[in-house]
Parts: sequence; C-alpha cells; structure tokens
Amino acid sequence: MQINNFIDIDTEKLIRKNINEHGYHFGVIDGDEYLPAFTFSIGLYQSYQHPEIIIFGLPQEVMQVALNTICENIKKKKVYAEGENYDNILNKYPVQMIEVHKENYFNYLDYVSYFYDNTSNFPALQIVWTDQQGNFPWDKNFDENWKFNQPLLDRNTEYKFYEEKELEIYTTTKTKEGNPILWVYHTHDGDWEFHSEEHPDFENVQMLQLGDLVKQDKSLNDVHILSYGQSAIRKDVNSPWEFADYEEE
Repeated sequence: MQINNFIDIDTEKLIRKNINEHGYHFGVIDGDEYLPAFTFSIGLYQSYQHPEIIIFGLPQEVMQVALNTICENIKKKKVYAEGENYDNILNKYPVQMIEVHKENYFNYLDYVSYFYDNTSNFPALQIVWTDQQGNFPWDKNFDENWKFNQPLLDRNTEYKFYEEKELEIYTTTKTKEGNPILWVYHTHDGDWEFHSEEHPDFENVQMLQLGDLVKQDKSLNDVHILSYGQSAIRKDVNSPWEFADYEEE
C-alpha cells in the first residue's frame, strides 16, 4: 500500500490547484481483502500549520465526509489534538486523534511527503474510531474482529503486520538457520512464505512464528503491506524490496 513517489503531471497540477483554492486535497487509497482502505489530507500543514490527517478502515464515503468535516473546521481555526474525544465527526461515535510516528510515513504518507519536498517535515494525526460499543482499540473490551481495520500509527513500529505475532508462516531449514530472507510470498489463501532461496526445497519445510521472524529482521516490516497474491524480492538485505503480483504454482 506504499504510494510510489512518482505522480503524473496532471495529478500534481490538480492537487496543487485544490490546495491553492481550497486549502487541502484528499488522497484516497482503496482497500482489498487484506489491506484496509484509507484517506488522508494533503496541504493542511502548508495552508494552516495544522497536522495532516489520516483515517483507516471505514467505507470511503464515510471517511471522506469525516475528513471533510475536520478540514472545514480547521479552516475555521479549529485545532485538533491528541487525547480528546470528538463527538461530531462520525455521527454518534466518538473519535480521538493520535500522532503518526515518522517511521510510518513511508508506508502511508509517502504521497504527502512528495508535496513537502520529499521530506517528513510535517506533523500528522490519525483519526481513531471506536467499535459499536464505544470502545477504542486500546480499551480492554474493544471488538477483536476490528483489530486490524485501523493500524495505530503512533506505536507498534517494531511489528507492523496485519496479523497476530503468533501466526505460523512457511519457510525452510536454510532460512531457519539464519540465512537472509530475500523472497517473500503472500498467497491467495492468505499464507505467508519467507525464503532465503529462489527455489526452496519444501522437503525441508519449517514453521516459524511471524513475530519471531520480524524480531530477527526488522526490515521484514517493509513487506507487511503485501496483499494476497503478491510477492516481494530483494537482491540483498541492504537493497529495497521490489513488489509484484505472482502466479502460484
């Protein structure tokens, strides 16, 4: 779900026009069977010195209406801050704001960074919504079925996957022995495979917990946005991942 920094000329012109005329523009990223949709602002910090805003996991129409309400309030000098309940954003359900950790900008606000000279020199807040009983994700009784609908971008930078840490993934003996992981596959069935070789020997298949694997190699967090039926490959541990669709054998 990371946004490529390349933006075509017409799109860039439209975004800058909206920022100049209205003070902001909305970026819209659709979700799929695995990844949640999200919507974010571009231009609030430039226009009003207010943090940019991002929201996850609700229908796009709902998120855009909520974000528009907030942006229009900001134009009227409203300042949103962490730790406060806001009851007029999502009908009867309260929301709160949390600060987005800079380490999450690359995955979710890369598009915004483009308009700040390809830097992270702007603050951002995430709108966090409750379950139907009014519980926030950090509350004890929050509905666990909604746990991965909105990643909390102020925390969990050591483990970013939309999966429980205890999830068992497929690998082979060679990888388990400590060889660097260069091939990652997220199958159409939702299974994860992490390999040190292009053509692994599945006669030596091993099962490991995803959390343990990420603890050993934090750079694996960069592939947490792989959707079903996608792969990620890198030349070595210091090279960037290249993402692609793949056909399972």
